Amino acid sequence: MAVGRTARTGEKCPESGVWKVVGEPSTTAPIAINNVMPPYGDKAVTWQLIMLA
Repeated sequence: MAVGRTARTGEKCPESGVWKVVGEPSTTAPIAINNVMPPYGDKAVTWQLIMLA
């Protein structure tokens, strides 16, 4: 897998690493493979992988 790939809230995390919310406001979070991608600010968001773990 590659840095830069994306996943949506509710999907299974495709790759362990540090993920960042696309857009504003943003945050980063370490998420492990196969965990469910979380919402942010009570909203469904797109997460982008910024660093592999």
